[in-house]
Amino acid sequence: MMVTALYITIAMVTLAALLNVYRLIKGPDAPDRVLALDTLYINAIALIILLGITLGTRMYLEAALLIAVMGFVGTVAMAKYLKRGSVIE
Repeated sequence: MMVTALYITIAMVTLAALLNVYRLIKGPDAPDRVLALDTLYINAIALIILLGITLGTRMYLEAALLIAVMGFVGTVAMAKYLKRGSVIE
């Protein structure tokens, strides 16, 4: 039962990631693309954690934390660039 739920969840998060990639490529303007990239980071974190649960190891948790930090910094930098035109003042 748990394994089936994990596989269904992995499939749904993968589908969400593919839809985010579509929005990232096709997005009508830059804020939509930044939002799609931020959501793609979240989906990648979810997939890594689900993979760790499926394999029964905690090794992937640190990779998920690193992706979370990099995603946050990247999203803040892109939002600042879109608002002000430069990242560092």
